[in-house]
Amino acid sequence: MYSKRAIGVAGLFMGGAYAQSGLYGQCGGIGWSGATTCVSGATCTVVNDWYYQCLPGGPSTTPSSPPGNPGGGTTTTRTTTASGGSATLVPGYSFIRAVEAPNFHKYLQSEVLTKAGDAVLGEPTNAAQFQIVSGQLVQSAAGTSLYAIVEPRANSTVVKLKVSWSTTAATSGTFTWAGDTLEWSNPSISRPQNNAWLICPDAQNHLDLYVNLGPYSYMTPAGCADETIHAYTGQTATA
Repeated sequence: MYSKRAIGVAGLFMGGAYAQSGLYGQCGGIGWSGATTCVSGATCTVVNDWYYQCLPGGPSTTPSSPPGNPGGGTTTTRTTTASGGSATLVPGYSFIRAVEAPNFHKYLQSEVLTKAGDAVLGEPTNAAQFQIVSGQLVQSAAGTSLYAIVEPRANSTVVKLKVSWSTTAATSGTFTWAGDTLEWSNPSISRPQNNAWLICPDAQNHLDLYVNLGPYSYMTPAGCADETIHAYTGQTATA
């Protein structure tokens, strides 16, 4: 699912035609048959081949009919110019980035690049590359595999779980893609939304990643921002 619950449903069907998608709503992609234009102040921007989103401002876009799109809809010209010159994406991997303010196009990485430690969002220049293998989120880190570890829940009052990187695989929880959206689940933990994440700056202003155990965009912990985080398979990480 690609919706952001806090901003409503994009592309409502009105009078036999689709209305414009709202800010952060879906506006195209393979199989998409809803609205393909955005409200004023937003531009339909490629996230990946299956999901285009109305984002603030953004690059100029040129609608066209994507090959193999039985659901109709439009596509947009993919932006391939890197900001800051990230490494070229390795086939079979993806970048992972946030697409909402205040962390728009911040990319998942290690706090100390390519090292075990806290999982953070950072600049496109330093974007890490990822695969999901047997439910493990694996970062390719200078020839070493780092595994995403979600801390255990101490008790039922805990509303967020910190994510870190380890050279040892996780022993609980499962990462998966829902379309391009990253999800995490654990059969022992009930969550309203498996793709809900939090970004909470630490004392040094590193943008630490947490699993959000509560409702998305409701009762957000002080100092944190609600996020969904998405795969991006452009040639390089872009701002």
